[in-house]
Amino acid sequence: MLRNVLGKTFRFLGYTVQYGCIAHCAFEYLGGIVVCSGPSMEPTIQNSDIVFSENLSRHFYCIRKGDIVIVKSPNDPKSNICKRVIGLEGDKVCTSNPSDFLKSHSYVPKGHVWLEGDNLRNSTDSRCYGPVPYGLIRGRICFKIWPLNDFGFLRASPNGHRFLDD
Repeated sequence: MLRNVLGKTFRFLGYTVQYGCIAHCAFEYLGGIVVCSGPSMEPTIQNSDIVFSENLSRHFYCIRKGDIVIVKSPNDPKSNICKRVIGLEGDKVCTSNPSDFLKSHSYVPKGHVWLEGDNLRNSTDSRCYGPVPYGLIRGRICFKIWPLNDFGFLRASPNGHRFLDD
């Protein structure tokens, strides 16, 4: 009897560990559901919108300008932020605020990206903390899940003029 109970217990623990490993790999490498909060990505992503984030792009270095990414916050590593990629390594980016009379530019260093929120007037982004290391990228947002009336792929940046081609 004791042998039967121990056998079932170890079998259950074995299955639990196996499924736990599968779930970890799925969320780490494939993607997951993310609830976005804050006004920095309005009007593209509203507060409390639910999106799907895929993680394969970051592993294969497939992040492009215009992608919306989930990133470990450079200011608070315990939290994630959602921003749009404005520049990749070597790109020239506008580092000033839209209201600044004199515009300043800089180049994104190797191994970094330049991130900005779509709501430029209400976003803490690379204009505040500088270029972000590529290693802090957690995933790329593919499409919006909730609200249902806005289900689908995300629209283009309302700040397309911030993408420089120099």
